[in-house]
Amino acid sequence: MESDRQRVEQALLQAVRTPDAYLTEIASHLISAGGKRLRPVFTIVASQVGNDEPASEDAISGGISCELVHLGSLYHDDVMDESTTRRGVETVNAKWGNLQAILAGDFLLAKASEIAASLGTEVAALLARTIGHLCAGQIEELRHTYNVSRPVDAYLSSIDGKTASLYATAARIGGLVAGHDRSVVDALTNYGTAYGMVFQIVDDVLDLTATDEQLGKPAGHDMEEGVYTLPVLHTLAAGGTAATELRSVLGKPLSESERLKVLDIVRSNGGIATAIAAAKSFVDDAERACDILPKGNTVDAMRAAAAALLASVS
Repeated sequence: MESDRQRVEQALLQAVRTPDAYLTEIASHLISAGGKRLRPVFTIVASQVGNDEPASEDAISGGISCELVHLGSLYHDDVMDESTTRRGVETVNAKWGNLQAILAGDFLLAKASEIAASLGTEVAALLARTIGHLCAGQIEELRHTYNVSRPVDAYLSSIDGKTASLYATAARIGGLVAGHDRSVVDALTNYGTAYGMVFQIVDDVLDLTATDEQLGKPAGHDMEEGVYTLPVLHTLAAGGTAATELRSVLGKPLSESERLKVLDIVRSNGGIATAIAAAKSFVDDAERACDILPKGNTVDAMRAAAAALLASVS
């Protein structure tokens, strides 16, 4: 896998290289900052199910297309959130401005689409739909900003679109380019969806439970931005004094003292444990998907990965 990761890094940089040095610098900014490259890993691993062979060039390309979509979405997210740092470096919008960040994000999405098209019409259509799902998931989140009555189903729908859909697509592309049977491709897609749901719930739990130093930003930043995630929604739904007190503070931008207060309320009640229990149901979904896949070292690693992700906050 390490050699495949190196191939991914080289292919990513090559994909955004243009005759315009300025555009190349902006487009490669977050690539050079590093990252886990989980989505390309998903494509590669999915392609190896049942064969454990080295990743094909098509699997690398499919993974690159998904990673470029992810990076493009980060460029746009940072503009919307007015973020100044990402992965330990200045965001593109902070360094070059919002207009450059938006256009560079669009450029990354265009390159992703170009690469997907080289893999066939089914992959191209799949990636296009996924970009739509990302947008829909983000819109679903935005429409509930500062909404203390945000339904849990709306939260789950949002993270399915803005996070899980790209993991599902990364896994599905791996299955498609490897020529797996449709039942295997569908199981890989279901695994990607389930893993993505766990990933986002875990990330939302960490936003509330980790320290400012661990996060690289103030804990409870989502609440500060008016984004009420699963632990917060469960705390509100539980009723009682904690819910009443939390509801009285949320619904608007928070002062520093209010941020610390609502953090303490959420950390001290059962919302986090309930959110972790919900994530466990998606781990179970991931394991059921693995049951359908051909047995082997690759699937064993996939099964362990979902459980290990949840264990990081359990």
